[in-house]
Amino acid sequence: MKKIIQLIIFLCLTGQLTGHPWKPSHYVVIDTDCGIDDMRAISMLLASPDVRILAITVSGGALDPETAYLKIRSLLDHYHHQGIPVGINRAVNGVNLPLPSAYKWGDESGIEVPESDNFIEVITYVLDHESTNISFISLGSLNTIYDFLGSAPEYESRISRIIWSNGSLNPTEGFNYEIDTESANEIIKGEISLNVVGPPSNYQLYSRDFIDRISEIKTRYAQVISSSFNKTDNEKHEFLREGADDLVPLFLHYPGLFLTDTLGAHSLSTPGQQHEIRIFLEIILRGETVNQNQVIKSFPVDTSFYMPDVQFFMNDIIDRHGLPEWNSGILANELHRHLGVYSIIGVKMGILAREYFHIGVDEMSVVSFAGSTPPLSCMNDGLQVSTGATSGHGLLKVIDGNCRPAAEFHYHERKIIVTLNDEISDLVAGELKEINFVYGLDTNIYWELVRKKAILYWKNLSRYNIFDLVETE
Repeated sequence: MKKIIQLIIFLCLTGQLTGHPWKPSHYVVIDTDCGIDDMRAISMLLASPDVRILAITVSGGALDPETAYLKIRSLLDHYHHQGIPVGINRAVNGVNLPLPSAYKWGDESGIEVPESDNFIEVITYVLDHESTNISFISLGSLNTIYDFLGSAPEYESRISRIIWSNGSLNPTEGFNYEIDTESANEIIKGEISLNVVGPPSNYQLYSRDFIDRISEIKTRYAQVISSSFNKTDNEKHEFLREGADDLVPLFLHYPGLFLTDTLGAHSLSTPGQQHEIRIFLEIILRGETVNQNQVIKSFPVDTSFYMPDVQFFMNDIIDRHGLPEWNSGILANELHRHLGVYSIIGVKMGILAREYFHIGVDEMSVVSFAGSTPPLSCMNDGLQVSTGATSGHGLLKVIDGNCRPAAEFHYHERKIIVTLNDEISDLVAGELKEINFVYGLDTNIYWELVRKKAILYWKNLSRYNIFDLVETE
């Protein structure tokens, strides 16, 4: 009976696994003061395909707003999510705690901090362009959401709830409460549901064994979190092991893991068993919060499943470019009915565009300039598979005339243009032309050589180095 009850609980906690990958369960705006636990929480939320982060705002707390902006912008750039909007709120000064001040989130060179506060503009824009109501996640004070609602009260109905990391429903203490007690007290008086999330005293989430397990997860988000524990100086800070703001992603996905007390429309949630918490945190970091396929559960990672020439390069391709590109490459080439160079380029281009906005499949429209004539038009098959913007969904438009390896990607009335750079474009076109000239399209050796070239390009070309990406007004 005990096992049956445990199974029922597990199924309830993971019920969203059968949801549609193109429609995440959670649309969120995040406000952060950029403590170390904020970095972990945001990385977890980015790791989950069941969460869509519409925007991130920074405010004073653990750090001053300007420093916090540099931290979060550099982190998003490191993850190649440059398209996620970031706003700044300077209403509250930060205290610049030594540990988060010293820790590097990413490369801050070249990042310009906005001269004036733009957080209201940023939040308003994403609410105007996303019809789904949002959860507002506060990892610092409640000043940003309080000031936003004060300036734009017409948007209050669009915010389904506020999730606040603080650890107390009656907030007479706590760092995030003390940052701005007035805003917190006013939000508590308000009608928007407030879910307060925090650990009990002496709650150590990150054991050494658990940190080691995180380090074995091969997603970039898990690797960044793991590395935050690797420095000797960091080991001296017990706060790093406790788990504070990083409980919020777990609560968002699996509220059944928490003990919750309610007070009217508000609630206080504290985590239950540490063992269970860690299991589900690993699920989040592996990106397994929702099934992203429609027929098969997962793509085989056993090399024996694949053709011999692909087997030899498979692990290198996955290690260098990740499972999303590998999986899309498999589907694109099966759809395309041969392993082609331009279909692989289309896959890499589509994955890059999705990463830029940090979105899933079927969430943007695509205009391809690859035309309708092979071999360049083969790029369209890679674009369709990697983005879900298929002709059947009406999300792909192919332009003939002045054909080139480029595409426009449209999301929330924003547009980026991604173009294969001239060096790689000339190299690919020249090699395919030479093979065609020597052997002709109707020979088996032509297709065998194209296949070899495609596999090598798949392995050797990084999507971060071969394209020029420009966001236009």
